[in-house]
Amino acid sequence: MDDDIRTDEFLGTRVHVVAARQNRPITTSTDNDCPFCVGGREAPEPYDVRAFANRWPSLENGECEVVLYSPQHDATFASLGSTGARKVIDVWAERTTALRALDNVEYVVVFENRGAEIGATISHPHGQIYAFPHVPSRPERLLQAGWSPDLAPGDRLVAENDHFIAYAQFASVHPVSLIVAPRVRTADIPSLSSEQRGALASIMIDVFTRLDQLFDAPLPYMMWFLQAPAHVTTDVWMNLEIVSPWRAPHLQRYIAGVEIATEEYFNPVDPANLAARLRTLS
Repeated sequence: MDDDIRTDEFLGTRVHVVAARQNRPITTSTDNDCPFCVGGREAPEPYDVRAFANRWPSLENGECEVVLYSPQHDATFASLGSTGARKVIDVWAERTTALRALDNVEYVVVFENRGAEIGATISHPHGQIYAFPHVPSRPERLLQAGWSPDLAPGDRLVAENDHFIAYAQFASVHPVSLIVAPRVRTADIPSLSSEQRGALASIMIDVFTRLDQLFDAPLPYMMWFLQAPAHVTTDVWMNLEIVSPWRAPHLQRYIAGVEIATEEYFNPVDPANLAARLRTLS
């Protein structure tokens, strides 16, 4: 794969030109022809959770992996239940540790794109892991700023348990924009204790169940973890961020030209109203 990395000389924006990915398979596969179902190209043997190298990686000087959440084609993260979610979290932790041990890896991003509206090309429940040879700009800025969660979000609270809190972001770019964070400073997924991992699984199931009830339809979303770099020198407080472009059922909020031009955004959804709606759901 040719990975042409370019940097805007004025803004410093880094762009990976990965033209080879234009030829990757794009399918709305059923369980009869899905490569992620048991017996498919990427899952020849039975599994509960499975991680493997992406056949169509976006990084040449890093690592790209796929994580299958379940062998069930029509499963969702919410339908995994706490036990199934915990298995996924354990794999995230294992792969983060393994990838950060590589000489060419400095930062690991665990993420998921769910739904055709987001650009997911295979509907089977899965996420991805990218391991970068550098700390990308956005997480670097958050880490340098000393990001920490709002542990008293007031009317933006969505859900909580003994170890984690979920709330709507105060200054959210997207109509749906949530943070899930540990109550105690924890650097990354591998550093979560067994009890914390169980609590993370529980609150993720809670939050994703609410999100799929928000518009009485499967919500397209993106989620990703902020976590410590491989060679962290400062205290880091990890978090999970979940965003969706939907502002109403099947109605997407598009980012306008002026927003991209100025990096100032106009969100039609009040985060407190979103949180109140989610709190009423179970």
